Amino acid sequence: MWYGIADPGGAAMNLARIHLPHPLILLSGCVFLAALLSYVLPAGEFDRHEDPATGREVVVAGTYHEVEAEPVNLFRAVVALPRGMAEAADVIFLVFLIGGAFTVVDETGTLRRSVSSLVRRLGSGGLLVIPIVSVVFATGGVVENMQEEIIALVPVLLILTRRVGFKPIVAVAMSLGAAAVGSAFSPVNPFQVQIAQKLAEVPLGSGGMFRVVFLAIALAIWIGMTMRYAVRTRVDVQADAEDVGGTMTRSDGIILGIVALTFVIVVWGMTAGGWGFDELSAAFFIMGVVVGAVGKLGFGGTAEAYVKGFRSMAYAAILIGFARAIFVVLQDGRIVDTIVHALFTPLEDLPLLASSFGMVVAQTLIHIPVPSVSGQAVLTMPVLVPLSDLLGLSRQITVLAYQYGAGLCDLITPTNGALMAILSIAGLRFEDWIKFTIPLYLLLVALGIASIALGIAIGL
Repeated sequence: MWYGIADPGGAAMNLARIHLPHPLILLSGCVFLAALLSYVLPAGEFDRHEDPATGREVVVAGTYHEVEAEPVNLFRAVVALPRGMAEAADVIFLVFLIGGAFTVVDETGTLRRSVSSLVRRLGSGGLLVIPIVSVVFATGGVVENMQEEIIALVPVLLILTRRVGFKPIVAVAMSLGAAAVGSAFSPVNPFQVQIAQKLAEVPLGSGGMFRVVFLAIALAIWIGMTMRYAVRTRVDVQADAEDVGGTMTRSDGIILGIVALTFVIVVWGMTAGGWGFDELSAAFFIMGVVVGAVGKLGFGGTAEAYVKGFRSMAYAAILIGFARAIFVVLQDGRIVDTIVHALFTPLEDLPLLASSFGMVVAQTLIHIPVPSVSGQAVLTMPVLVPLSDLLGLSRQITVLAYQYGAGLCDLITPTNGALMAILSIAGLRFEDWIKFTIPLYLLLVALGIASIALGIAIGL
């Protein structure tokens, strides 16, 4: 359903004619395009070694060389679809188990009653929902690169936005959008800035206050423009039988406490406990079982709620697998390193400031075929660090260019499986999101470039 998205930034752009195919067609097309590129681009690779600071396989700068071509034919491209599902299995199971767990919470009635309570408390100030929710999700982005965890929460956010008269796109903007902005400008995100700083051999947390300032500005822009759009497209609503959840009970408070405690444990696990997606899946599964007991659903009721949640997450899981298949094809065709080499080599001949800006552009383009921010860090930082030293560019600036290029691209790239899954659950077409996001995205990229220019000027 199209809602006539207004340009939130007032940019002079004509985006009204954008029309993209169904997400499955779009992602499948990207898979076949990747296969075609394996016939067009020369195959090449960097040498790799295990980095002791990160424990990951990283490229060795200056070792790019052409290798024997392995073009991916049509059948192998189709085979990459189930392989993408398999390679994204940890993420997909996380989506299923989070979806099941929150369906258990929903079956207890707690979510609807809590949403109704929040709306009643805000009264005519329903617009305050946007900054409150946005800051919560932005915090998740800042501390643990939250994305997939949001998928199961979208139905609840849709109830909330509908109750206050906002379009579904507002639910996506104040959840995944705010989280992505928080991740891109984060001073502590372990999957972006920390891993990049380790690879660049700069002190962890260095430049933290500088990043915090621009994080605050970026979030103010994102939240302010989301509120502006929400006001311009708000409709009058009347509570119906589905929306009225009743008064919160004592067990509701306990259940919400269990959910909050789970997220605290998850944040600790991601930042200090070395947890991956499997541990997160286990934590949310336990949460669902405990909530089912507190909510008196019984073993059968809890199991049925999980099954219902699994069904609702199936399409989202498929999109994640299809998105991963794009990288599988590029990797099979041995052209990922070729793309990286081709994008970074021209930067050697540019002036200092232009080179840093070029890094942002190159990191953005690389993030489309390589949608993992941590994977992109280990692929690109070892190449960029020697280049930045050669140019006399601060390694901290190189890390910033990576953050802004890769992190902000998560807002718009169709290869971001979490984004595509969230849009599908919200009932939004990808082009609707693009029409809303592009002006804001360009504004945030401009902010990032201003940040880099200031960092160079002050010798960050």
